Amino acid sequence: MTHWLEHTVQIEVETPINVVWDLWSDLEQMPRWMKWIDSVKVLEENPDLSRWKLASTGFEFSWQSRIIKIVNHQIIQWESVDGLPNRGAIRFYDRGEHSIVKLTVGYGIPDILARLMDNAFLSRVVESTLYADMERFRDYALKSQGKA
Repeated sequence: MTHWLEHTVQIEVETPINVVWDLWSDLEQMPRWMKWIDSVKVLEENPDLSRWKLASTGFEFSWQSRIIKIVNHQIIQWESVDGLPNRGAIRFYDRGEHSIVKLTVGYGIPDILARLMDNAFLSRVVESTLYADMERFRDYALKSQGKA
């Protein structure tokens, strides 16, 4: 059995919605701001599928992911189809010259690991990492607009 954990972080970005949308919808750019994502490759034969590699000190995971929902300038939702079980969504909220970007990531771990781990500690580590990723994204978006 699999135990699912889910984390949500959000950040305000001082750039218009079309800028944040264009950056996030180009999945292959994500390693530029997401610390643990080593690579993303969109499959030429099916652009709804992508191959992901997560790497950090001492571990590496890969998976194939499928986009299951896109609403332009509002949401990109995905789920893994093999490898590391995960799912999530990135949501965008238009605030004129600013945007809110909200990331939700869920992933499955084996029940035996869930019983052995301190889930509260894991949640704090993952959420602080995701928030730092979002801060790097904000900086990246600002630089792309010449604002940083």
